[in-house]
Amino acid sequence: MNRSETIYLYTDGAASGNPGPGGWGAVLKCGDLRREMSGGFARTTNNRMELLAVIKGLEAIKWKGASVEVWSDSQYVVNTVTLGWKRKKNADLWERFDALAVDFNLVFHWLKGHAGHPENERCDALAVAAYSQPGLPADEGYEQNQLF
Repeated sequence: MNRSETIYLYTDGAASGNPGPGGWGAVLKCGDLRREMSGGFARTTNNRMELLAVIKGLEAIKWKGASVEVWSDSQYVVNTVTLGWKRKKNADLWERFDALAVDFNLVFHWLKGHAGHPENERCDALAVAAYSQPGLPADEGYEQNQLF
């Protein structure tokens, strides 16, 4: 493996209720390397978890300037990035994304969720398992936005 190889980031977010307990899952692949990660919150939204999965995946990549193909079943995430949809909601997460995005050569792809794509299915399973854990922390960004 060398630093010129493309890194593939597969992501998914899920929430049981919207808002409700939520989780995110991400799978990073580069050459023969693979890394899975996930996390969850007691009360959040699906869109926040979809975006957080991308953020957490990018935060795990240490090669600045890497070419990263992001695969997501979230039209919210993909269209906001590729079509410039307005970013009124989840501003705290979009700020985190913007700070990370400048370090990579990103290409976003949308894929149909729950359609049998192995990496998307794995990300979904990771996200659901993450929000099913007891004692989840608060999503402070979500909670702070609910005060307005």
